Amino acid sequence: MQAEERAVTGVPGFDAMLRGGFLPRSANLLEGAPGCGKTTLGMQFIHYGATHGEPGLILTFEQFPEQYYRDAAGFGWDFRELERRRLLQVIMSSPEVTKADLERFNGRIAGLVSNMGVKRILVDSISQFERMTDDPVELRNLLHGFLNALRREGLTALFTREAYVLLGDEQREEDETESSMSFLVDSYVMLRYVEIESAIHRAIIVLKMRGSAHDTHIRQFEIGPHGLVVQEPFRGREGILSGTPQYMAESFIKAFVRR
Repeated sequence: MQAEERAVTGVPGFDAMLRGGFLPRSANLLEGAPGCGKTTLGMQFIHYGATHGEPGLILTFEQFPEQYYRDAAGFGWDFRELERRRLLQVIMSSPEVTKADLERFNGRIAGLVSNMGVKRILVDSISQFERMTDDPVELRNLLHGFLNALRREGLTALFTREAYVLLGDEQREEDETESSMSFLVDSYVMLRYVEIESAIHRAIIVLKMRGSAHDTHIRQFEIGPHGLVVQEPFRGREGILSGTPQYMAESFIKAFVRR
């Protein structure tokens, strides 16, 4: 049986973590602190698809399209030209309008799928759905319906979500929204800032990937002139995601050696 073709992200090192890319027609969550690279990774995913036969849609609830054109140009990605060639569309909307659109027969998103052949969508960010209701059960149902509507359109979706900790060193319990999202999506990727020897580094880990094996290492990544580049795993340290990494030998001594 031939392996299913993947939705390659075009992010060096990240596709290897995903064993080739996201599964087609899947819902994928990318969570991280402000400024850590979520939107950049999302744009990279959309740009790669648009230039490799999979037109894309960026659905933004927070920023004007002009911001994406400007940010993309900084990495050498001409989003305006891709829009002119009908390989990309950037839409600013709201969760309420988007929900109503997907519930209509032949709505705007369905029309783009039909007319442009859209295969990928970046939703930036899914956090905005949280303002639609304070009821966690209703929110879960809203998110479930939204994700399934995108799956029905045959789209491979990437959702960004804000993390409410900067370095990951604030200990807190997972809230109900996080629990719902991590359960509903097919893959869950986390970006974090970490402090090592008084310097800030960026870390990425694939926490979940339904229906596929994946790399479980916590890897470093950088944002360079052409976007994200995922690098080698952090070596010889633990506690990376807590924001306070320690050498494993040091942690062992602290845990097991009496003073």
